[in-house]
Amino acid sequence: MRGRAGGMSPVFVWWLACVIGPFVRRLPTPNSRASMRAIVRVASCIALLAAVVPASARAQAATSPLKRTILMQHALSAAGRDGVQASVELAAGGVAPRHTHAGEEMGFILEGTVTLEVAGQEPQPLKPGDAFYIPANTPHLVRNTGAGVVKLVAVYVVEQGKPLATPAP
Repeated sequence: MRGRAGGMSPVFVWWLACVIGPFVRRLPTPNSRASMRAIVRVASCIALLAAVVPASARAQAATSPLKRTILMQHALSAAGRDGVQASVELAAGGVAPRHTHAGEEMGFILEGTVTLEVAGQEPQPLKPGDAFYIPANTPHLVRNTGAGVVKLVAVYVVEQGKPLATPAP
């Protein structure tokens, strides 16, 4: 009885409430009518959260082909700068939309092939073993041009307190 996204479907939640409802009504309570209403409200809220929260988290994850995992973040000796090391995966056929970083990005391709499009430069095809550099605050995007998942390592030297990536027009 799972929905398409793998969470509880609204029909299942309704069915569960119908099945559990008669048992909840039989619970002995000091003020049975008010207590039963409270129990039903709490059970309904829990069922609704169980159905909605996981589905919305999956929907958000499903909409982004890019998965960036921060491996380390540390203040650098350069004043006001953090060093960030990340493992990045880009799904087959995926595009990391145009964005910028508040600092330089350097990295290399571990698996797969991509085309890196940096503003003001020719598109760069990259394969395993190729390294890249992106200047600070420069709009860029990455396209997975291969059949499988692209894996790369990226190192950022960014301004402290600023987001790692910001969407760019």
